[in-house]
Amino acid sequence: MSQLRLEQMNLDEWGDALPSSGVEVFQTPAVLDAIDQHFDGEMRLLGAFKGQEAVALLPVFERKNPLGRVVVSPPPSMAIPYIGPILMPNSPKQSAYESVNKEFADLVMDELGVRSNRAFVRILCSPSYLDPRPFEWSGFAIKPAFTYRIDQSNQSLDDVQSQLSRSLRREIRQTQDLDVTVSREGIDGAKLVYEDVVSRYDEQDEPFGMPWEFVETLVRNLGDRCRVYVARDPDGEYLSGIIVPYSEETGYFWLGGARGVYEGLSVNNLLHWTILEDIATDEALDSVTKYDLVGANTERLCNYKSKFGGELVPYYTVESTGVGMNLAKRTYQLLNKSGERIPTK
Repeated sequence: MSQLRLEQMNLDEWGDALPSSGVEVFQTPAVLDAIDQHFDGEMRLLGAFKGQEAVALLPVFERKNPLGRVVVSPPPSMAIPYIGPILMPNSPKQSAYESVNKEFADLVMDELGVRSNRAFVRILCSPSYLDPRPFEWSGFAIKPAFTYRIDQSNQSLDDVQSQLSRSLRREIRQTQDLDVTVSREGIDGAKLVYEDVVSRYDEQDEPFGMPWEFVETLVRNLGDRCRVYVARDPDGEYLSGIIVPYSEETGYFWLGGARGVYEGLSVNNLLHWTILEDIATDEALDSVTKYDLVGANTERLCNYKSKFGGELVPYYTVESTGVGMNLAKRTYQLLNKSGERIPTK
């Protein structure tokens, strides 16, 4: 007999149930609300309860059309790197974690009706979700992926700088000697960053399906928990920018970083260094100790990102398998017009 019961929650209930740590910004009500407003389908916030206490959470997004049914977390075309389950068993024992994890996965799969070949499932789990085995035991494919995270919790800014590659330190110093300014801007700055990324995709003949309206809603919803860093030349002309949403613990290189060069030097190096400085010194970010470079899965990008000396952190993708998945998977591919985002040096 099940010890847990599964409930569908609203955003207020979801926010109340979130644990105080280990939550990605993409799992917060502010971001989920932005996704819900701009996703052409249904958001379902699922929580498993033991008594009155929530012990596991999962937001999923469902869409149906004639080609098939898609259940995803997160949706494609929104540049969200991961969401997935949140586990918070009321015991620190490994056996308790595994018991809650397995029972929750079973309840979710039954509730969503995804054990058959009539639905395509794709869940990008956050790095804090360590055990996707219950999905594998039910026939889903589990694939590892990676990101870089710079942990500044026990490091001075000098320590962080010492971990940068020699060439990166040199380029940052050279850029600092130029009359390039980096400042925090609002919605107008976010629009410039977005348009810069769209232009970069156009140059590479790659589609970029994420609408500006979603970016605007996300930035507004997060308020002070989202910063837009913009680099400008001595005449005030835009060079490059990065939109960084912040959870309680982590800042994310979410959108931007399209190639910005001034006097032969990449200004993105200076943008990233400014973000690292903020995390180290800004009292408003006291609880933030990590910077996530969001992705370590594309070789040419890793050649650049690895220069920051971050830790290589794994996370997992849960995905449907089988011949019967072809039509449903095609639906997902049609939804995912933008593919993997292409941040550039």
